[in-house]
Amino acid sequence: MSDSSAVIQKKAPVKSKARSKRGFKMLFTNKVQLMELGKVMTNTFAMSSIGIATSLLPVLFAVLLNEIKCSWFKKLVQTLTTIPNFISWVLVYSVAFNLFSSTGLINNLLQEWHITTEAVKFLDSGKHVYLTMWLWSTWKGLGWGAIIYLATISSIDQEQYEAARVDGANRFKLMGYITLPELMPTFFVLLMLSVANFINNGLDQYYVFQNAFNKCFDSNIAASFCFNVVIIYCRSAKVSVNSSSTRRVSITSKLPIAALLIAVLKELTLVLKNLVYNKMPARGIKIASEMIAIHIIIIYVILR
Repeated sequence: MSDSSAVIQKKAPVKSKARSKRGFKMLFTNKVQLMELGKVMTNTFAMSSIGIATSLLPVLFAVLLNEIKCSWFKKLVQTLTTIPNFISWVLVYSVAFNLFSSTGLINNLLQEWHITTEAVKFLDSGKHVYLTMWLWSTWKGLGWGAIIYLATISSIDQEQYEAARVDGANRFKLMGYITLPELMPTFFVLLMLSVANFINNGLDQYYVFQNAFNKCFDSNIAASFCFNVVIIYCRSAKVSVNSSSTRRVSITSKLPIAALLIAVLKELTLVLKNLVYNKMPARGIKIASEMIAIHIIIIYVILR
């Protein structure tokens, strides 16, 4: 009995390791998984590209907000546009569900006013997902993104504006020839930081707005895809109890390689970004490089 149990205990890790390796290979050999992975990366690149293409909006918003002469109205607008940044995406989706669901306030008003006869599917539709996700993200982050530009505007020398007014410049020329050029260095620095986080475009927003109707279309990105894969793999973990009644947890599937690769990419972008701007000490770069090496070793051990 003891010899047979020893043989079983020796073979179990090999079987578990083979099953884990087979699960990882499925991500890259299965045609359905490859199509899903291609769609996910397309969505990720599309949403990141839209965010970078519209990154000038906080600049324009800060310039227009600075032109408001009524101080209390200016403070009110800035407060109302900054508060959404401090609301979690879970609460944002709760508000969106109460307003835009099939039984929400907007659909009830549209049907009572006889504008539509059926409920409009704002949330449970795969159409215009890019546009809706961008609109929600812009609503949440526009005011917060404009704060740093407002701080830059306040540091501009007021003598430039006075000299331009003496020369006959109106408000639009002041914005075009003084304010916007002074904001461009700050804008390009933030643009470079956005490009460095091209793959990392967030998880919370896309995960809470994801449902059975739009998940198959365009709402799944790299972060939410990896999170879903991790959940599925971890649910397949098995807990075995040996003869001495002590529990031994045998995880038959580890973290997917996609999550590790994204971690390596994030650390590489962090190191390169700080090498360019010289903001990270040598010890920090060394620690980040060690973490990259550790992740690569883990991937090698899994695929071995």
